[in-house]
Amino acid sequence: MTIHSKMSMHGKRILATILSLFAVVVFATYSAAPTSAVAGKAGSSTPQHAFDWEIGSWLSSVQVLAEPLSPTEDQWLKFDGTSVVKPLMDGNANVVELRLTGPAGTVKGLNFRLFEPGAQRWSSTFANLRDGMLTPSVYGTFDGGVGTFYGDDTLNGQPIKVRFIVERQGPNRAAFTQAFSNDGGATWETNWIAVDRRM
Repeated sequence: MTIHSKMSMHGKRILATILSLFAVVVFATYSAAPTSAVAGKAGSSTPQHAFDWEIGSWLSSVQVLAEPLSPTEDQWLKFDGTSVVKPLMDGNANVVELRLTGPAGTVKGLNFRLFEPGAQRWSSTFANLRDGMLTPSVYGTFDGGVGTFYGDDTLNGQPIKVRFIVERQGPNRAAFTQAFSNDGGATWETNWIAVDRRM
């Protein structure tokens, strides 16, 4: 869920259009799909259904590091709000609708996840609605209820590695952490901590 990107403007517009179309589809299909179909797959251990447990509405508490990978003293910004996860295309994709508020302002975003059958992995791409920008995707899989995702990005013009961890902590709680590395993954600095509790 990185919030920094150096994609070309043309590429961002194309991806934003695609993401918007998927968001429209999910809202239409989610309201029409029977909830039992989703609930029936929630216990599935197949990679395609690794996110099924997260479908639904959550209360989110989030901390964001104001200036990651900088020599300045750490300043954490706090936000609270909701996270709504909606399925797409029979479990092959899903969309997270994130709405947060805090003393530093508001955060509104979409996180689009897509299953890649050939590699048996998921991609995750975040769109910040404030600037309409998409971040480079992170890719990963789940093992024992923990999903670990990696990708490449830039921060202040410098290449960085991104690590995003999704941790299921029971049926009604989940934790999400993002970290950056500017030394090729030798060390990591956490800059996003979210705890979700099912509504």
